[in-house]
Amino acid sequence: MDSYRVLAIDGGGIKGVFPASFLASIEEEIEGSIGEYFDLIAGTSTGGIIALGLGLGFTAKELTEFYNELGNQVFSGNGLLRLLRWIGLSKYDKEPLRKALESKFGDLRLGDSKIRLVIPSLNLETGEVHVFKTAHHPRFEKDYKMKVVDIALATAAAPTYFPAHRDASGTPLIDGGTWANNPVGVAVVEVISVLEWDRANLKVLSLGCTTAPLDVGIGRHYGMGRLYWADKIADVFMYGQSSGALGTAQLLAGHKNVFRISPNVPPNRFGLDIVKEIKSLSGLGFSEARKALSKLKPVFFDKPAEKFNPCFPLKEQDTEKHTEKP
Repeated sequence: MDSYRVLAIDGGGIKGVFPASFLASIEEEIEGSIGEYFDLIAGTSTGGIIALGLGLGFTAKELTEFYNELGNQVFSGNGLLRLLRWIGLSKYDKEPLRKALESKFGDLRLGDSKIRLVIPSLNLETGEVHVFKTAHHPRFEKDYKMKVVDIALATAAAPTYFPAHRDASGTPLIDGGTWANNPVGVAVVEVISVLEWDRANLKVLSLGCTTAPLDVGIGRHYGMGRLYWADKIADVFMYGQSSGALGTAQLLAGHKNVFRISPNVPPNRFGLDIVKEIKSLSGLGFSEARKALSKLKPVFFDKPAEKFNPCFPLKEQDTEKHTEKP
C-alpha cells in the first residue's frame, strides 16, 4: 500500500524562512502545492504558522514571501529601546504579528484546512500541553471551529519575546516550543496512537530552522548560578527536546523512515528575530533543497496524498461568517 507521509516543522522565529524556502524550492519541481503531498503536518511556533498556511492551501512560495513581509513588520523598531523593554516586559508587542497574520489568513478557521494538522502550544493556567488538532478523529470536536490567527498567535507566543495569547475562552497560551519545539515526536505519536496508521508505512520529513552547536561555555566545567544560566538554559532544554523528539520518531517509525533536514551553521549565525539575514536563510533553503531533492522526491513527492475528509466538516452554523482564501 501507499505510504503515509508526515511533515514536521520546528519553531525558530524568523529562521522559519529556511524551511519555508526549502519547501518552496522543492515545490518548483512538483505539481501543485507541496502541502497536498502530506497526510499530516505538525508545526510549532513559526513552523506552526507555516503548517497552518499549507493546510489552508497556500503554496510554500507564498508563505516564503509572507515571511519576508512579516519579519520587517513584527521585528522592527529601535534596537536599544527593545533591549530596555526586554528587561521587564516581552521584547515585542504582539499586535504587529496579529495584523500580519490577519492580513494573510483573515477569518479562516482550522476547519478550513485541507490537511490534517497538529499545532503544539502550552496552557499557562494549568501547565498542561495544549495541542490544536484538525477534526481528524471523532474526539476532536472543538478545535476545528477556532480561528487560524488565534492558533498561530498561541503557538508563536515565545516567552520573553511575545506575551501569552488568550483565546476566546480566556485561556493563556504560549509557544509550543516550550515542550515541542521539534514536533516530529508529537507527529509520529499522533499518527500511530490516534490515527492508528501502520508504522511500517510511515515516511516522515522533519525540517529544522538550522542548527548551531550547543555552547554553554564554562558551565560545562563549573557549577554556575542563576545569572550565568539565565540566557543559556533555554538552549539546553531546546537541544535536549529536539534530540529526544527525533529519537522518539526514529524508534517508532524506524530510522530509515525519518528524514531530518536542519543544516549546521556557525554559532550566532542566525537569530529568532534577526531580519537582516532573511535573504541568507532563503538562499540556504534553496541550496539544501537542491541537494536533497533527488533523495526526497521519490519518497514524498511521487503523487499527492489522498483527500482528507474531516470527521466534522466546517459548517456556517459552527462559526460566524468567515472569508475564503485570498
